[in-house]
Amino acid sequence: MKIRELFDQCATVYDRDRQALVPCFDEFYGTVLRVIPFASQAGIRVLELGAGTGLLAAMVAKAYPAASLHLTDISEAMLAQAKQRFAGNPLVTYALQDHNHLAATAEYDLVISALSIHHLEDSDKQALFQKIYRALRPGGMFINADQARSPSPLSEDQYEKQWLEDVKAGNISESALEQAIERMREDKNALLSSQLMWLTDAGFDDVDCWYERFRFVVYGGTKMA
Repeated sequence: MKIRELFDQCATVYDRDRQALVPCFDEFYGTVLRVIPFASQAGIRVLELGAGTGLLAAMVAKAYPAASLHLTDISEAMLAQAKQRFAGNPLVTYALQDHNHLAATAEYDLVISALSIHHLEDSDKQALFQKIYRALRPGGMFINADQARSPSPLSEDQYEKQWLEDVKAGNISESALEQAIERMREDKNALLSSQLMWLTDAGFDDVDCWYERFRFVVYGGTKMA
């Protein structure tokens, strides 16, 4: 699978380039933490899909020190970085798997993902949202920090131009930028409006988008019953 190989290749430098490649890094990831509805000392069970190096999971673990986290990813090299990050932490477990193998049993209070689900075809996104809904306990929440496609080609060109300007202003190396652009060729971004509709169709309540900056969005919903 090409996407797995691409992420295997960049695993050791992935975190180094995050703030340059995600120009709205603080607001983007910070929004995820701000909308989590649980008390900071709650012993919640968290699933991160496409956890990569564990970057977002580490932020959640810091904010919720009693939380147990289960991290999944298709890249063994990326998960190896996550295991180093959480070495000695018995509250973190791992699984090498793709999103289609998510077990749809209600065992999680929170499902999160960052910059991963946009690699799926639209039909697979819809199927995954249904599985996520079933994987949540009543009162649980799904938060996805990801990418969305513009409704118009003109705006999509603007998204691309703005991203390149922002990234180059961050003084990223040419090789890192070239690798990022190669990974982006595998992107299958969907409209934000479609993704919100698919969440509603899957059964989620309180579906909303809490953050949007060009192609970067943070959205999700709750499982009430």
